[in-house]
Amino acid sequence: MATVRPFAALRPRPDLARRICELPYDVMSSAEARAIAAGNPFSFLHVSKPEIDLPPGVEIYSPEVYAKGKENFQKLIAGQSLRPDAQPCFYLYRQIMGQHGQVGLVAVASCREYLEGGIKKHELTRPDKEDDRVRHVETLNSQTGPAFLTYRAVPALDRLLAKQTVEEPDVDFTASDNVRHTAWTIADPATILSVEQEFARIPALYIADGHHRSAAAARVCLKRKQLNTGQSGRTSNEVARASVYEPGELAAAASPSPVGEGRHEGGPALQTSPAHFEMSGSVSPDSSSYFLAVIFPHNQVQILPYNRVLKDLNGLTPARSLEKLDALFIVTQNGSAQPSRKHEIGLYLDARWHTLHFRPQFAAANDPVEKLDVTLLQKYVLDPIFGIDDPRTSKRINFVGGIRGTAELERLVNSGENACAFSMFPTSIEDLMNVADAGGIMPPKSTWFEPKLRDGMFCHLLT
Repeated sequence: MATVRPFAALRPRPDLARRICELPYDVMSSAEARAIAAGNPFSFLHVSKPEIDLPPGVEIYSPEVYAKGKENFQKLIAGQSLRPDAQPCFYLYRQIMGQHGQVGLVAVASCREYLEGGIKKHELTRPDKEDDRVRHVETLNSQTGPAFLTYRAVPALDRLLAKQTVEEPDVDFTASDNVRHTAWTIADPATILSVEQEFARIPALYIADGHHRSAAAARVCLKRKQLNTGQSGRTSNEVARASVYEPGELAAAASPSPVGEGRHEGGPALQTSPAHFEMSGSVSPDSSSYFLAVIFPHNQVQILPYNRVLKDLNGLTPARSLEKLDALFIVTQNGSAQPSRKHEIGLYLDARWHTLHFRPQFAAANDPVEKLDVTLLQKYVLDPIFGIDDPRTSKRINFVGGIRGTAELERLVNSGENACAFSMFPTSIEDLMNVADAGGIMPPKSTWFEPKLRDGMFCHLLT
């Protein structure tokens, strides 16, 4: 089952939302963030990338950076640019990018289910990135950017949520990149209960984007449970099983109870059982047991390709490179820049595009990871031909998000700074879920999700 809960969000004042909400902290450099936020004191980049308000060159993981983020966050709250809702709610978040639209449920998801595998992962995290998000959450005592989750679409649930979007939205703005962002509130207790019940029938949720945010939230949860229950000598998994508290369902026709009567600040009315309290060491539920998420049905998610650019040809000439590739691919000269199907790749080399289609024997794997185009490219091309054995650490390869288009690949190669570029066919969301179901790990830079969720649109304050 998938546990989702309503929460009292901290949200931007509607007339300031366009100036506050920003792209995620991890899709831009500090210099880019400084330029974007220049002249805009409301920009959430002052919170998510607070080094922009300190001298250039400051160590971005230093304590003063997190302290500045907290100071800026509190300023936005004190000035009522960000305002907390009075009661726990669900929210809907719609994004429109060109012809593509997607509507997700904004909720908090269970750290326990993340730790126990009910919320499935498909990529590795880096300890330094996790540590950064842990420090940010702990310093601000808030989750300020959501994880992007998905689930296999359920028509009844999707219809239930779609009904809510006919109402007047709370927030509606178009950002500078022409992506439109719209939000609605679901406050009716009966509808909240229906949403919870529909999600409870869903076998699993999947992390589409936001592995570091999710992992950091789980670490903060475990740390607080250990401190609260005196279990600091126990392993993280033991503490997760023993003390991550899960509340009961909203009463079918209940209105929220007063604080102290089966309810905690920022949470729904609860039906608790003695078993829950015994399991949790008599610890009251707290908001750190959950993490902020926007949850989309899989058939609304848009994945763009994540392309590759190589600095050199590993000592080969363009002609010799093509000879080696001919053993792996059916090669079409003067091909298309954009692949049209799975197992097809575009190669920009020697000032022209070639279409490469894997010969059947190389794409016949059954394993969900092994049959991904990004895996096949690494296994048969990048490592044995071009000598890039570890794309995570190699300085000879760069990755370019599909949002930049194939013209950017041509520019990078024509500049003389790179030798060739590979244009990929997008990994499908079905492939991603199949990998996660099998417990597999996708190669680095396999997916690029668009549009990006905006930081500052919803914040989850911890208690």
